[in-house]
Amino acid sequence: MTQLIAQPLTAAAFAPYGDVLDASGAPDKMINAGLCGRFHDRARLDFGGGGRAGISIFSAQPRALPYTCDLVERHPEGSQAFVPMHENPWLVIVAEDGPTPGALHAFVASPGQGVNLHRGTWHGVLTPLHGPGLFAVIDRIGDTPNLQEYPLKEPVIITLPAA
Repeated sequence: MTQLIAQPLTAAAFAPYGDVLDASGAPDKMINAGLCGRFHDRARLDFGGGGRAGISIFSAQPRALPYTCDLVERHPEGSQAFVPMHENPWLVIVAEDGPTPGALHAFVASPGQGVNLHRGTWHGVLTPLHGPGLFAVIDRIGDTPNLQEYPLKEPVIITLPAA
């Protein structure tokens, strides 16, 4: 099996796959009488024709490292944002684009980081590393099929860098 070492989640490294949702840097503006910083328009949401935005709550079982990734999926009709409802690191797995998934990349999202996966991005299943695995998920609600799953012919083992 191939082994992949997960890297820290950064906006630059993740840009080919989506947007990093966090409050890094200075707020774009202060609101609420100067008591709240607004980090404005952090994701390119895309719900395609005939779709609308929906917010769902996912409760995923925590996974252990090393983690064996044997399935990826994508949503051809719209983007999908994952906003953790916890303060724990979690694993984000994506694959290079193509009719079938290309090379996998793994990232460790720090507490306070979410992601927005661009439309059609191959990605691993939701992979919290600690409980609770609660996430708010903003994605496309519509009548057309919006899920393609792809079992990997050769699973990939994901680990963290040596400390």
